[in-house]
Amino acid sequence: MKLFLDTANLAQIKRLNQMGVVDGVTTNPTLVAKEPGEFEEIVSAICREVKGDVSAEVVSTNFEGMVAEAKRLSTIAANVVVKVPMIPEGLRATKAISQAGIRVNMTLVFSANQGLLAAKAGASFISPFIGRLDDIGQRGMEVVEDLVKIRDNYHLKAEVLVGSIRHPQHVLEAAKAGADIATMPPEVMEKMMQHPLTDAGLKRFLEDWEKAKKAKASITV
Repeated sequence: MKLFLDTANLAQIKRLNQMGVVDGVTTNPTLVAKEPGEFEEIVSAICREVKGDVSAEVVSTNFEGMVAEAKRLSTIAANVVVKVPMIPEGLRATKAISQAGIRVNMTLVFSANQGLLAAKAGASFISPFIGRLDDIGQRGMEVVEDLVKIRDNYHLKAEVLVGSIRHPQHVLEAAKAGADIATMPPEVMEKMMQHPLTDAGLKRFLEDWEKAKKAKASITV
């Protein structure tokens, strides 16, 4: 499974990308608005840092506007994927944008039916938002499981990109469900690296090493 960062903060992206665990990045207007600089400059810098897919979202809600934005965004870099919202005009735009050879990430998907429609319209990626479903008392991962089954049943080309991830357990569940991609805030990826037994084990190893060095030194003297 590919792991994406859900952020527009270049410093965080660079730090984690150096570890070799970042396959791509997803952004949205909220994330980009938090960073200094112009929208297209920020996206361009991320595309230079990360060689994988980088999602940039349209802000128009009508067909003509979304198509025009998608064409402009696709010129930023070859690895740009255009995010389009899961609304009727978004489906119509997705068909036109994908037919123009531009990859689409259909975002704000909250049901398997929506995801199926997105795949039929030509989306390259379907983004179910599991955390927001959990927030309202639904089991968000069920949508992921259903989409993976539908994808496999009918050999759909669209990849299931799990979004709105809140904690490492979401990542694990997405991987076990067979999702293609999980996108997460940097702090979630950092938590994936951590375990108290790792810290305790390293501390013990270093303490034993220091004791061994002192013992050897006393023997030499």
